[in-house]
Amino acid sequence: MTVIAPSGARLRVPVALGACLVSFAVFWAAQRAAHVSMIDLMVYRAEGAAVRAGGDLYALRATEARLPTTYPPFAALLFTPLTLPQTALLRTLATLGNLLLLVAFVRLSLGLVGHTRVVGHTRAVGHARVESVCWIAALAVWCEPVWTTLRYGQVNLLLAVLVLWDLARHRPGGRNRWAGAGLGLAAAVKLTPALFVVLLVATGVAARLRGGDGGPWLRHARGAAVTFAAATLLAAAVLPYDSWRFWTGMVFRADRAGHAEDTANQALRGVLARLLHTPEPGACWALLAAVTAVAGLWVAVTAELRDRRSWAVAACAVTALLISPVSWSHHWVWCVPVVLLLWAHGRRTVAAGTLVVFCSYAPWWVPHGDGRPELHQGGAELTLSALYGGFGLLFLALAGDRCRARRAVVRP
Repeated sequence: MTVIAPSGARLRVPVALGACLVSFAVFWAAQRAAHVSMIDLMVYRAEGAAVRAGGDLYALRATEARLPTTYPPFAALLFTPLTLPQTALLRTLATLGNLLLLVAFVRLSLGLVGHTRVVGHTRAVGHARVESVCWIAALAVWCEPVWTTLRYGQVNLLLAVLVLWDLARHRPGGRNRWAGAGLGLAAAVKLTPALFVVLLVATGVAARLRGGDGGPWLRHARGAAVTFAAATLLAAAVLPYDSWRFWTGMVFRADRAGHAEDTANQALRGVLARLLHTPEPGACWALLAAVTAVAGLWVAVTAELRDRRSWAVAACAVTALLISPVSWSHHWVWCVPVVLLLWAHGRRTVAAGTLVVFCSYAPWWVPHGDGRPELHQGGAELTLSALYGGFGLLFLALAGDRCRARRAVVRP
């Protein structure tokens, strides 16, 4: 039976939509007033131009900051259309596109954490979903990772949407020929999302070891691997020299992305570099990253086997951010589904604290920039510049404690 939303609910939807549009408009005006350069978007544009001109992709130095190419060659292929519009129009289109991606990201996140179903059966559910998406997007656009993503013209929201679209809609036991496509494409553009494929493989193997059917997870992982391989081979066919250079050398050059100790680097490697006052934490970071990877994947696999996909996805995302050599603050857009997850599952004080952390812009309160002052931070500065990484470790501990308390399900 169809449930008709009351008139008050119908009125709340346009109010929420209006608030979201006003928030976006003020945000856009603030970005323009700040004269943001969208520097990463300009790097993407330069990569696309290099592909069209047949240039050396990994010898490229773009913009006045002379930034290098760090993504796989397939990303550069996707960036070629960015060379077509004029710069001003490109910036406008990129901002609009990222705002629309934010709305999609919030909607998928709500579906993932179980706030409302992705596909509702009643108008009342539909109204509640639209209202929630609008209010949350209106607030989320002001959190530091999202603000910085739009400021730089980054692809973080696009990759996150691809991952969530894949994992939120394609559940174990379902049959969908597109399962894995989003993950494979995201990993082909940037390698970090490949950890979600590792999660699927590990879950499938663990399910079989426990006497269950691990096939659904392994098939999902196979779809992602096939998509990744197809995209990578396409890039190799079009850009053979650049592909060879990337996969035999550049992929191992974490230093190309920037200094490890930069305050914007909220990965464990950045936290350790600042804590130890060294530009390269070396073996200490490698050991901590390995332990975190094993612990984080254990939490994610445990959650997945207990039919808690929302916790599994959040734990895997946070683990990937922690163990990556470089996780700039704008990579932490995954704070949006994490906050929603904590709120939806009764951890409202923790959710509020997490929201404060990511809306505080605290990592930028410390000295940073020329002269590499991050190598000389004191106690308070070290704390502020480690907030994202510290939150990530605390979240994994919380997720592990919650998932360990539930009985295993192990069903396809």
